[in-house]
Amino acid sequence: MWFKKMKSFWSQDMAIDLGTANTLVVLKGKGVVLNEPSVVAIITEGAKKTVLAVGDEAKTMLGRTPGNIQAIRPLKDGVIADFIVTEEMIKHFIKKVHSKNTFANPRILICVPTGSTPVERKAIQDSALAAGARRVQLIEEPIAAAIGAGLPISEATGSMIVDIGGGTTEIAIMSLGGVVYSKSLRVAGDAMDTAIINYMRKKFNLLIGESTAEKIKKEIGTALPTSNNVFLMKGRDIRTGTPKEISLSEEDACEALTPILNQMLGAIKEALENTPPELSADLVDMGLVLTGGGALLKNIDKLISKDTGLPVTIADSPLECVAIGTGKALENEELFSTMLSEY
Repeated sequence: MWFKKMKSFWSQDMAIDLGTANTLVVLKGKGVVLNEPSVVAIITEGAKKTVLAVGDEAKTMLGRTPGNIQAIRPLKDGVIADFIVTEEMIKHFIKKVHSKNTFANPRILICVPTGSTPVERKAIQDSALAAGARRVQLIEEPIAAAIGAGLPISEATGSMIVDIGGGTTEIAIMSLGGVVYSKSLRVAGDAMDTAIINYMRKKFNLLIGESTAEKIKKEIGTALPTSNNVFLMKGRDIRTGTPKEISLSEEDACEALTPILNQMLGAIKEALENTPPELSADLVDMGLVLTGGGALLKNIDKLISKDTGLPVTIADSPLECVAIGTGKALENEELFSTMLSEY
């Protein structure tokens, strides 16, 4: 009986997609059990700082907090910007998915951007260990995305993945279980939101927040305008300082996003230019697969296909693809052992 309890205690292994925008948690054998924004609300009382809320509850506070409360996103461009707050966030998520086991100290597999430095990777590992993990391993995001998308990365054929997250766009070409070429571009979903905010300020003299920019991106954001859809949005007029409502078209949204999309297209072309000829031949048939929240931007697949001449596919469940792949790597540690690392 004691052995069974101990076995249950040690089997709470977790895979975490620790994203700039959202954190997804996969429990071994149970799939995705948590998907919440990577936001922490901190309340300051004198010199003392206390965590007030994490995840969904904290995100509703962004841009709406009084002076003594801060809503913080502790990750920036896929890496830790605030070590202590990240530790508290991971600790909260561990407790949330292990609610029945107060003393759970799981083995955790976390995905990281390919462009993150050894110091940044160690910071992620140290945060998870401080949060209660007994062992922490890391896997690179494009590898996890490719596993989650079901690409044949272990075979002698070229596979290309473009994972557009919140803080980074991960581009990789893989073959025989390894990465032939990879690039981590610190331009992704958050940069799109910032581009929309800047566009509104320049063209309409309108000041909007991050939440409104994200809503515009989801509602009428597009890589290629194909309809006359209009979005009514509210903000503050810069000149008068009063609230104002305007109509925004798909063409406006596309114009706002074009500089960011051009940077992504440039990085994808650079990857193709650095691909060995034999793998290039494979990509003509296989094409590339899009994952991450950015893959949901309207017509982004058509834009990339038009610009590269390759077939472009959006993965099933693109938002969960990296988390699912990280979970599969956790469950099949021996099969993917060469792709996992510790710092």
